[in-house]
Amino acid sequence: MLKKVDDYIFEVPMGHQKGMRVPGRIFISEKLLEQVEPGTIDQVANVATLPGIVRCSMAMPDAHLGYGFPIGGVAAFREDGGVISPGGVGFDINCGVRMLRTDLFAKDVVPMISNLVEDLFHDVPSGVGAKGRLRVSEHELDEAFTRGAAWAVEAGYGVPADLEHCEEDGRMEGAMPEQVSLKARKRGRPQLGTLGSGNHFLEIQRVDEIFDFGLAKRFGLFEGQITVMIHCGSRGAGHQICTDHLQVLSRAVRKYGIDLPDKQLACAPLGTPEADNYFGAMAAAANYAWANRQIISAWTREVFERFFPEARLDLVYDVAHNVAKVEEHSVDGAMERLVVHRKGATRAFGPGRREIPDAYRDLGQPVIIPGSMGTPSYVLCGGEGAMKLTFGSACHGAGRIMSRTQAKKTYGGTEVKDALSRRGIKVMATHPKMLAEEAPEVYKPSDEVVDVVHRLDIARKVARVVPLGVSKG
Repeated sequence: MLKKVDDYIFEVPMGHQKGMRVPGRIFISEKLLEQVEPGTIDQVANVATLPGIVRCSMAMPDAHLGYGFPIGGVAAFREDGGVISPGGVGFDINCGVRMLRTDLFAKDVVPMISNLVEDLFHDVPSGVGAKGRLRVSEHELDEAFTRGAAWAVEAGYGVPADLEHCEEDGRMEGAMPEQVSLKARKRGRPQLGTLGSGNHFLEIQRVDEIFDFGLAKRFGLFEGQITVMIHCGSRGAGHQICTDHLQVLSRAVRKYGIDLPDKQLACAPLGTPEADNYFGAMAAAANYAWANRQIISAWTREVFERFFPEARLDLVYDVAHNVAKVEEHSVDGAMERLVVHRKGATRAFGPGRREIPDAYRDLGQPVIIPGSMGTPSYVLCGGEGAMKLTFGSACHGAGRIMSRTQAKKTYGGTEVKDALSRRGIKVMATHPKMLAEEAPEVYKPSDEVVDVVHRLDIARKVARVVPLGVSKG
């Protein structure tokens, strides 16, 4: 039975699952809570049993069932006595979102939207197993694993200013390409510069409403402006890295005598070879994802240049989901180094943190929360509430309320495409079933999800953008 702490915080009590070391906390409204499966709440409780967990096991308002951890789950672990778990990161390591702002007005772009989307769909490969336009060598692949977006920029895909507007400057320290298997390399080599499938997208948008004009000006956003959002991750490389290390960490659970309520929570104590090797491989996948989004950004700029030769597409910010990071946070009044897992969750640091780029440090970190296909997305700014409540974390999207299998039984791809077309949204996908799986109705309303984090000052609303054209896998 959940305990209501306030209007937007619900607690999973210690007795919900045997062995809980801390309570669970779900940051959500009563209305959204009605759509959360009991299994998701059980997963929040299961995570609370892991060694070294600090304060509470958390779930964001977009929470739903995941592998081990809920999607939308956040958990922090002490370096001394804590663990790292691939289930707390996810298979698509550093699945993330970046937003490019343009100096174009919607009224000038809308007449060209069909051609723009068609060219983006052609120039940025997408779909299950899609192969990219690049043919990289083993050395170049190692560079992507080690240096992330910086390698892509040096290879001609973007400008140095892009790196200044990426989380971690587009590169995580500690990457260990030697911990990436041959199979992961084989999957990753042909996929740099590809969008992937599922909920990944490349979307042309219009800034529909400004909520905070001061913050919007600093982010370079204005009403009626055209923006572009790119949502993708580490593709087959990241998935294989997770798969490989899950096998190792499943054995580590027995080796180190860790009692788990769910084998999907496979983990290893921090500081052990198994934990260190997974972290190094995870960082390599995260860097691959930043390189991937950087390359896609460059090709997006090329497409826009064909239609609008004088247009500028500058990076507002690039945020990572599905990653574990070593960060300092206040615990019982003292700063402590923690390993924070964010699985389907976005970092949302408040003002002053050194990790935030100079351009935004006095404001807080830009937070990008996409909606589902056909619904609004939001730009927010990290708040003090995040630092107090969630180890600087916010939700990463709207959150599914219907499985992909059920969605395909309920909706037809052509039907979804036609409905979006009637609303003036041009959509292209590799297969109609992908549109059925990603129909707007299979997700929670993005405005209600975002309202929760705004009201808790986890992240403050800055602007809302609506889709004009979408390229899907």
